[in-house]
Amino acid sequence: ARGATGTATHISFFFPRQASNGNPRAMSGTGIRVAGGVSKKLGKGAGKAAYQGIQFLKSYGQHILKNPMIVNAIVEKGGVKSTDVVLEIGPGTGNLTMRLLETAKKVIAIEFDPRMVLELQRRVQGTPHAANLHIISGDFLKVDLPYFDVCIANVPYQISSPLVFKLLSHRPVFRAATLMFQREFAMRLCVPPGDPLYCRLSVNAQLLARTTHILKVGKNNFRPPPKVDSSVVRIEPKPVNQIPVNFKEWDGLVRLCFGRKNKTLGGIFRTKTVLELIENNFKTYKALQVNNG
Repeated sequence: ARGATGTATHISFFFPRQASNGNPRAMSGTGIRVAGGVSKKLGKGAGKAAYQGIQFLKSYGQHILKNPMIVNAIVEKGGVKSTDVVLEIGPGTGNLTMRLLETAKKVIAIEFDPRMVLELQRRVQGTPHAANLHIISGDFLKVDLPYFDVCIANVPYQISSPLVFKLLSHRPVFRAATLMFQREFAMRLCVPPGDPLYCRLSVNAQLLARTTHILKVGKNNFRPPPKVDSSVVRIEPKPVNQIPVNFKEWDGLVRLCFGRKNKTLGGIFRTKTVLELIENNFKTYKALQVNNG
C-alpha cells in the first residue's frame, strides 16, 4: 500500500470478504464489506471513501487495489522464503502484510500514516503472526533501514527514484526487491540501451542492479482507477565488488550526458558551461592529490 511518506501517494490493499451467500462482492448494508470495515459511498463529488472511519482522499492519490490475485502474485514473484526478514514499504491496512506474514519469518513495515499504523496493529492483534511484525512509523526516506533479506512494496509514485537508490545503497546488500511502480517509471528501469525510454535512471539502476519487468497491473485493478497503469519490477543488487566506479562521480557524468535531449555527446561536451565545469573539477582533483601527498 502506498503510504510510506507524507507527500507520497498512498494506496492501500483491501480484499472483499466472503459474504454469507458465498459471493465475495455481495453488498452489506451501504457498501462492500472489505478488510477494515464496510466501504460506504459518499455523496457525488466528495472525492473520498470511508472504511470504518478511515478516509482515503483523492487529493492524496489514494486508490484501493481490489484484485487479491495481484497481491498473491507479488508475494510469489518476490521469492519470499520461510527464513526471510521482509521489508514492506507503505503497508496500509495490511492485506499484503498478512500475506507476507504467512510466508516469511518476520515482516518489518514502514508506514507514515498514523491511522494506517493503528489499523495494522489492530489487524494483527491476537493472531499467531503478531509477534513476527515490527512496525516503523515514519517517512521511509528519513528512517534508518534495518537488516532485511527482501523488500516488497507498492511504491509511492512521487518517491520512486529516491526510494530505489536508497534501497540500492543499503548495506548489507539485500537479495532482491519486488516493487510496484507507475508503468513508465518501471519500463525506464528495465529498458536496454537504444530504447527511446533509456535514460539516466536506466543507466544508474542497471549499473547497480539487475532489473526485470515481471507483471503489468492495469489501472482497472484499483478503485477508483488511477490515471496510469502500474508494473511490478524485480531488482537484484549486484555485489559491491562488481561496481568498478565511484557512484557519485559516475552519476555526475551520466547527469551531463542525459541533461539535454536530442544533443550528441560531442555537442554536450563542447558547450562552454560543461567545459568550465570539467576544468574546475580537474583543478579540484589535482589540488586534492597535492594535499594528500
